[in-house]
Amino acid sequence: MLLPSKKDLKTALEVFAVFQWALSIFLIITTVLFVNLYLLVFTPYWPVTVLTLIWLAFDWKTPQQGGRRFTCVRHWCLWKQYCDYFPLKLLKTHDISPSHNYILVCHPHGVMSHSWFGNFATEASGFSKIFPGLTPYVLTVGAFFWVPFFRDYVMSTGICSVSQSSMDYLLTQKGKGKLLIVVVGGLPEIRYGFPGSTTLYLKSRTGFVRKALQHGVALIPAYVFGETELYNQYIFTPGGLVNRFQKLFRSLTHIYPCAFYGRGFTENSWGLLPYARPVTTIVGEPLPVPKIEKPSQEVVDKYHALYIEALHKLFDQHKTNFGFSETEKLVIV
Repeated sequence: MLLPSKKDLKTALEVFAVFQWALSIFLIITTVLFVNLYLLVFTPYWPVTVLTLIWLAFDWKTPQQGGRRFTCVRHWCLWKQYCDYFPLKLLKTHDISPSHNYILVCHPHGVMSHSWFGNFATEASGFSKIFPGLTPYVLTVGAFFWVPFFRDYVMSTGICSVSQSSMDYLLTQKGKGKLLIVVVGGLPEIRYGFPGSTTLYLKSRTGFVRKALQHGVALIPAYVFGETELYNQYIFTPGGLVNRFQKLFRSLTHIYPCAFYGRGFTENSWGLLPYARPVTTIVGEPLPVPKIEKPSQEVVDKYHALYIEALHKLFDQHKTNFGFSETEKLVIV
């Protein structure tokens, strides 16, 4: 009987680490809903479900008030396997002083934003060593906090709500050194998450600039080379039935439904796991902005344009190191 080699075991651990996070939203949510429905309808233990809902109501605002992180979870050895799978790397171009607060803006979103999670919601890529004195607050949509237990798992890594009230809370609390990480392209940008894409959904995304102006915090551009290489997408015939449905769905929900795919549990199989391809996040220089409690749209547009200019500069400085030609440009839509 042949025993698996150390390399095989390492690969299996990496695949498991990515699988459990990438599909945890489906597995945990499905399990929680099924178990609570079963307890409520088919057993005398319905009070368990009632108490769970009471706790959810009591704890509802926690994701908007800094969350509930556990340092030990951020240091799980599982996350090291997660980052090694791709692998993920985090690099900075400038030192960032912990005596101020910042909003770090990541691009692109890709399909599942694996770099956003691995680099900033865990310590596997060495965040605290690269940015000493800074505390990362990884922000995401509020729907992640609607389901009991899953919301606690998410918050334990330092993830909070991306709502305006959440950002206001974090930026007005005592103490400095807070680094709010947002992926402003959001769900609409998923449609551009295919290999070779440099398209960003950013032209109408000005809320993060307004928030930075209201609190006088610097904006930090960050570009993730390789994030869009992790999945392929089926591109449906323009004007066809499926394409018309995609456009209709987007007009109603602002979300563009995509048919994406990656690899399975083995390297050459088909599935929903990302491809094991290198992903590197380059964090740029902070862009200072003045504090203006009620900035006009003209002022917001001015600093939005300055931010896009800084992002273009960051991309152009590093693109040739990651397989792009000198003539490749970011496309802002």
